[in-house]
Amino acid sequence: MEKFKGNIWLLGDDIDTDIIIPTEYLALKTVEEMKEYAFSPLRPELSGNIETGDIIVAGKNFGCGSSREQAPEVLIALGIKCVIAKSFARIFFRNSINNGLLLIENEEFPDNCKEGTSVEVQLNKNIIYENKEYKIQPLPDNLMSIIKEGGLVESMKKRNKQVN
Repeated sequence: MEKFKGNIWLLGDDIDTDIIIPTEYLALKTVEEMKEYAFSPLRPELSGNIETGDIIVAGKNFGCGSSREQAPEVLIALGIKCVIAKSFARIFFRNSINNGLLLIENEEFPDNCKEGTSVEVQLNKNIIYENKEYKIQPLPDNLMSIIKEGGLVESMKKRNKQVN
């Protein structure tokens, strides 16, 4: 079973894609250039403090707003390992899967954790925090395969090589 640990960055409800990456920075040429402006309307210091492997924990409706694919791409560029939230906006959820970003829904965990602490995730099984387990509803195998292969494009390339 796969498992990983990461430090928590805690956000609230209704974090929309304009908070994740504001519109004015979409004109930059690369996601690498955009990532320093992630969350700037809400927490300008956040993008500079996130380290590879960190985990965002949020409330309800994470990723609401416009359907821009740059939102999950920026999170990946920042090194975010996964986002744990009470719920996700539907289009953001699919854009994240398509870009290879793991999303985990759990109603209880966001209210019971603290920013700056560490959490362990046992993939498709549970979240372990301060010796308490929070169950995870497993993602279907086809979606996990897309995430593990780095997104839909990479997954399709691999699949097409197997067919040819």
